[in-house]
Amino acid sequence: MSILLNRETRVLVQGITGRIGRVQTKWMLDYGTNIVAGVTPGKGGEEVEGIPVYNTVAEAVSKQGAEASVFFVPAGAVKNAAIETIDAGIKLIVIITERVPVHDVMEITAYAREQGVRLVGPNTPGIITPGEAKMGIMPGITFTPGRIGIISRSGTLAYEISANLAIADLGQSTVVGMGGDPVVFTSMPELLELFEEDPDTDMVVLVGEVGGVQEEKAAQFIAERTTKPVVAYIAGLNTPEGKRMGHAGAIIQGGMGTPQSKITALRQAGVPIAEYPLEIVGLAQKCL
Repeated sequence: MSILLNRETRVLVQGITGRIGRVQTKWMLDYGTNIVAGVTPGKGGEEVEGIPVYNTVAEAVSKQGAEASVFFVPAGAVKNAAIETIDAGIKLIVIITERVPVHDVMEITAYAREQGVRLVGPNTPGIITPGEAKMGIMPGITFTPGRIGIISRSGTLAYEISANLAIADLGQSTVVGMGGDPVVFTSMPELLELFEEDPDTDMVVLVGEVGGVQEEKAAQFIAERTTKPVVAYIAGLNTPEGKRMGHAGAIIQGGMGTPQSKITALRQAGVPIAEYPLEIVGLAQKCL
């Protein structure tokens, strides 16, 4: 079992005819993802890697039974595309796109919650269930099937930590790149809850970074509701205040969002903290 995605999930690719959409569709198919349709307005009737392309999401749902969608569409088009996708009945949406306006993210989030739709992102590398399927740009070679869930604000660190765990024969159940923007669709506590309910996940690794309060909220959830072991790594210990480091959400402002505050909150919740990414392996071995 996995959270969110498995080999049976019928996936739709929006923006499939674009340069990035075409390449990533091939790599997702090569990994085993069950891609059944693509959507690009005005390109209906074409094919990409043998996958039929439709003009609308409603057509893709009606004709191919699509149930999840991954976005490779321009930032300015994300809001309208997301609303169309939600209205068509898709229940899982992964938005890879960077630089989606914050107000658009907030509007999409509110509408999705009303309709019972799960969104991941924006500015995310996606989701991967190792050995089964992936939605997004994660390099499949760095992941191995197993029983450790990973929630990461950083795609690159998720790859590195997963590869290190794999070398130690510690595989992953599902890896979720939650997105690096100041406002994201699905929070760390919400993802922790999904892993908490998954019988095939034995522990969770949190990969956080400077900026925002996701890790502090996660610490509260862990203290109150989590029964499975959690370990964490927080990047950005030497980040200067007011300077954005990589992600839009990776910034300290007014003394808030510091790595130190995150580490303190997680330690108070009983979470062991790695000083560097490779140390996650030893902490995971102790927990298991």
